[in-house]
Amino acid sequence: MTTIARRITGGVDTHLDVHVAAALDERGALLGIESFATTAAGYRRLQRWLESFGTLELVGVEGTGSYGAGLTRHFLANDVAVVEVDRPNRQRRRLAGKSDPHDAEAAARAAQGGDATGLAKSRDGNVESMRVLRVARFSTRRSRTQAINQMRSLISTAPDELRSELRDLSIYKILTIASAYRHTGRTDVTTLTKLALRTLARRALSLEEEVKEIDRLLKSLVKETAPQLCAVDGVGTDVASAILVAAGDNPERLKNEATFAKLCGVSPLDASSGKQVRHRLNRSGDRQANSALWHIVFTRMVNDPRTQHYIERRMKDGRTKKEAVRCLKRYVAREVYAALPRSQFGVDNP
Repeated sequence: MTTIARRITGGVDTHLDVHVAAALDERGALLGIESFATTAAGYRRLQRWLESFGTLELVGVEGTGSYGAGLTRHFLANDVAVVEVDRPNRQRRRLAGKSDPHDAEAAARAAQGGDATGLAKSRDGNVESMRVLRVARFSTRRSRTQAINQMRSLISTAPDELRSELRDLSIYKILTIASAYRHTGRTDVTTLTKLALRTLARRALSLEEEVKEIDRLLKSLVKETAPQLCAVDGVGTDVASAILVAAGDNPERLKNEATFAKLCGVSPLDASSGKQVRHRLNRSGDRQANSALWHIVFTRMVNDPRTQHYIERRMKDGRTKKEAVRCLKRYVAREVYAALPRSQFGVDNP
């Protein structure tokens, strides 16, 4: 008799140092559970272990964008399909308890049963580079804002002669003047306040240069990766990079524009009941991508006559301005989806 190879579905509960994997056959029978180190060698051993049971068809991985990012890249590089698995159902967890082997098995069953269908991001190209730059940019801008707010606070409580010198100036002039203060070695309040202002001003100016450097890199990456997206009205470097990060290096994993709209949290959700037929706001999805779509709409509301006419018409129909903007965000999502790059643009060229 000819022996038919078993079709294997894997599930991985990811952690910082150790990944726990479970293997199921095509009938859902649990074949084994094992732990592996979160290293390149550990990834190879994990894949070989799963393939030792039969033909590996699919792997469900928790946290493909965090602890499971390295393992996901390994599987995708070896042509193994990977789906993103959400955390286990809380109701089931309360009944069955919590353990890593149980979570790994639950991930495998979610992948096999179709509860987890979202393909994982490849995270191996220009878009991943944008994501890490955006992380650094966000923290840099936040630190710069914090330094400026601390300067304003110090100025408001500074001695009168120092406060009168700086209080009515713009922040750029304040930074210029304060960064040039000299420390004379005295320890009176005015001198030390100047020293504190100089420290904060130089910190803010240094952080501003970091933001400019990151912006230059982001602009280059966005133009190289998605030239069509850059041509969309209202799309700048920051907006484009946020949308591309949400879509990933492999935007072809998004089946259609409705999927992309749901990813961005702009797909209306049915909230009808009885005789009442209505839709409610979608609060899920990628909030940075949602914010990017809002910025596109806001920009067009200022300089695009078609958008202005649409808002006016919707408000005459009885909708609020916020509701009209939500409708526009859905239309913009359709337009942006058509301008997303495909795989040949999403991956770095050697």
